[in-house]
Amino acid sequence: MTSFAPLLQSFFTDRLMTQRQASPNTIASYRDTFKLLLGHVQEQTGKTPSAMAIGDLDAGTITGFLTHLETVRGNSVRTRNARLAAIHSLFAYAALRHPEQAAVIQRVLAIPTARIQRNIVSWLDRDEADALLAACNQGTRTGRRDHALFSLAIQTGLRVSELIGLNIADIHTGTGPHVHCLGKGRKERRTPLLPAVLEILGSWIAERGGTAEDPLFTTTTGRRLSRDAIEQRLRVTVATAAASRPSLNGKRVTAHTMRHTAAMRLLQSGVDTTVIALWLGHEQISTTNIYIHADMTLKENAIAKVAPSAVAAQGRYQPTDAVIAFLEAL
Repeated sequence: MTSFAPLLQSFFTDRLMTQRQASPNTIASYRDTFKLLLGHVQEQTGKTPSAMAIGDLDAGTITGFLTHLETVRGNSVRTRNARLAAIHSLFAYAALRHPEQAAVIQRVLAIPTARIQRNIVSWLDRDEADALLAACNQGTRTGRRDHALFSLAIQTGLRVSELIGLNIADIHTGTGPHVHCLGKGRKERRTPLLPAVLEILGSWIAERGGTAEDPLFTTTTGRRLSRDAIEQRLRVTVATAAASRPSLNGKRVTAHTMRHTAAMRLLQSGVDTTVIALWLGHEQISTTNIYIHADMTLKENAIAKVAPSAVAAQGRYQPTDAVIAFLEAL
């Protein structure tokens, strides 16, 4: 066995779990990254993961793996960058333990993240959200569970990982009703609950039964819901809702769309972006600003306040020099 195998093991047990106390989601993401990477390298070189050395994972190999993610697996740029972040974290740790591999390590650490095209966020308007909730078949246990889950997501804007991690005890129904969750970066967050959503959750918890430490949302076999299961149930429900709300046809609705919906409702109600950032658990206020860019109503209100200019319209500037004309045309 080469030095890479104990390095990788120590990275997870010592660096991530002990020193950084990384969340289960982070550990799972990093685990999946290295399973994919080592599997890709094995396909390319024929070496088993336990036989690989640090030198087998040079900059060229890592770059080829990142290209493979985008072109073969069809991963997004965000996913590609998340995988690279995990690799960078391992090699930064390796730099302290294997200085003899400094040249290889530095070249890997120099691989840049790819630029991301920031698309305008998509969210559900009030009629679309109502249609989605109405499409949940409340004649079945699964439909009632979905109705409670989607209602909670649209009102609170919890991430899908936060929804999955909720236990019955996390719903507080007393004075100041709220939902408690452990969010990204192990940050605790408490989000107020509206009376209508609280009533829906109360009915579901009564039907759900179980102890306070049991998962809030489960499969029919009693296991905690997975991300894929939530996305699949959402796709089925959106397809049903589209029959009464045609605007949902062709609209990509994911669990994160419900989070965007909560944010846009707050923004359109006049809530300050700093409060929205706290509500959603954003680390930086700049992350919340995407909703300002997405809200056309805010832009229309802003332009309505701008008085027409009294300055007479001027003719378009025409450069006199050919080189300047070329530059202007770029």
